[in-house]
Amino acid sequence: MRDLRDAKAMAKTLRETLGSRDVSITHSEALEIVARQFGLAHWNILSAQLEPRAAESPITFERTVPIVRIFDVAKAHEFYLGFLGFTVDWEHRYGEDFPLYTQVSRGGLQLHLSEHAGDATPGGTTVVYMKGARAFQKELIDKKYRYMKPGLEEVDGRLEVTVTDPFNNRIRFMEIVEE
Repeated sequence: MRDLRDAKAMAKTLRETLGSRDVSITHSEALEIVARQFGLAHWNILSAQLEPRAAESPITFERTVPIVRIFDVAKAHEFYLGFLGFTVDWEHRYGEDFPLYTQVSRGGLQLHLSEHAGDATPGGTTVVYMKGARAFQKELIDKKYRYMKPGLEEVDGRLEVTVTDPFNNRIRFMEIVEE
């Protein structure tokens, strides 16, 4: 039995069947007829109720964790832990005198910091969507971190606080401003 998800296929079949009988209707008209067959006033209402087929896909993306290249653990800790307020979740080294690979987090944000040369390129930018950009910017300014005093910018309907770590990696914290 067909359901709402088959509406487009049903409209195509209807149009083709009528066409084979020398009755011509547009695709739009076929969609409207199918919507009425489901008891809806018009196609826009039906299309709003359709669940994307992608939801049936076995592929699911769960989260993103950027890797940020660092060169000095003490400077990275001063910036990410002291200034930005992250905490260390775990650290890994393959052995003594090997580069550090670590995860730091704050709230729902996780970053991987790596001294490994092939993991990331310094100078990249990470965008983090957030709520509370004004309070976050004030918190950072109040810490009196000697190397950075980030501003708060209003850009095209959003608030932005951009910071640059000691390794020239930028993090752009962005809050969409509700109108």
